[in-house]
Amino acid sequence: MADDVFFSDADFDQYRSLIYNESGIHFTATNRAILESRLRERLRENKVATVKEYFSQLSRDKEELKSFLDSITTNLTRFFRNQAHFDCLEKHVIPELMNIKKNSGSTTIKIWSAGCSTGEEPYTIAMLLSEILPPPWKYDIVASDISLKCLMTAKEGLYNESKIVGIPDSYLKKYFDKVEGGYTVHQDIKSRIRFDYHNLKNDAGLRGLDLVFCRNVIIYFDEAAQANVINHFWESMSGKSFLFIGHSESLFGMDTQFEFIKTQWATLYRKWV
Repeated sequence: MADDVFFSDADFDQYRSLIYNESGIHFTATNRAILESRLRERLRENKVATVKEYFSQLSRDKEELKSFLDSITTNLTRFFRNQAHFDCLEKHVIPELMNIKKNSGSTTIKIWSAGCSTGEEPYTIAMLLSEILPPPWKYDIVASDISLKCLMTAKEGLYNESKIVGIPDSYLKKYFDKVEGGYTVHQDIKSRIRFDYHNLKNDAGLRGLDLVFCRNVIIYFDEAAQANVINHFWESMSGKSFLFIGHSESLFGMDTQFEFIKTQWATLYRKWV
């Protein structure tokens, strides 16, 4: 069957409007081939003959809509991705937060890993904070993603040999067990992270966060959707808090109250009110 018959320009416009309205993800003509490929997979999986029939199914089947959105997201991640961010977290952000919070009587640092994919980012944060926070300091991490499949992998905490590249040997010995098929994260680290499904288009209902990681996610949104996500982050964060976004992402030109800061390790944003 020819591609123009399988997936016409009108079909493409209809699907990318649906994706944008449901998730904020912006598909352009340059990544149309990715969408076509994912659609073929979903049609085979659902035994549906045409994209028009499948679109009709999506309008009435919310679970399949979730599976479809899951299929079109990119889930590239790894442990200690962009080491400079974690150096900045250890040497600048955490000391700042401890200094701020000691005056409030709180000894818990609240963190959100938004767009956590298969869990490498929140587990990295958890291991690092377990290393550097002195008693009685604690941390609480919420990790979310729009991909249910990725969240299942994250909750299981089992990673094959190729996935553990970049983890320091001392961390691997201390926070993982060698098992058949790879390495599994220790239960005491797993228990400190709550994995949850969330669509960044919506308010997660989180409040009082000290730190938000949302790296290499908003790059897939257009300006309006980016602004919506960043505003949700602002509302979720405490008066003195920090935001990490991807090194190729920026809030420049956006109507936001976040303050850009540059440290000797990395750049990031802070809410300081």
